[in-house]
Amino acid sequence: MSYYTISHWEADEWTDEMEAIAKDKFGPMIMAVGANSVDFIRTGDKTMCVVTKYKDEATGTAALSKIVEIRVQAASTLPALKVPHSSVCN
Repeated sequence: MSYYTISHWEADEWTDEMEAIAKDKFGPMIMAVGANSVDFIRTGDKTMCVVTKYKDEATGTAALSKIVEIRVQAASTLPALKVPHSSVCN
């Protein structure tokens, strides 16, 4: 069964440039740790969520420590972002 993680991000400001950096820089990094797909979804003027799909729970769990590192890097690269909160679906 597929396994999903969802991280919810909020920013003090959000621009198209920031969105492009998020997708172009961090999307490939997420894929490299075992994701089947990653979608960046703008949910409001200053909010977005990242939905990541893994083939199964074992793959998603194995990627978790690397994903935490990617999230920290994203928050430091795009300082307007606040550290996200996450949820898991399977």
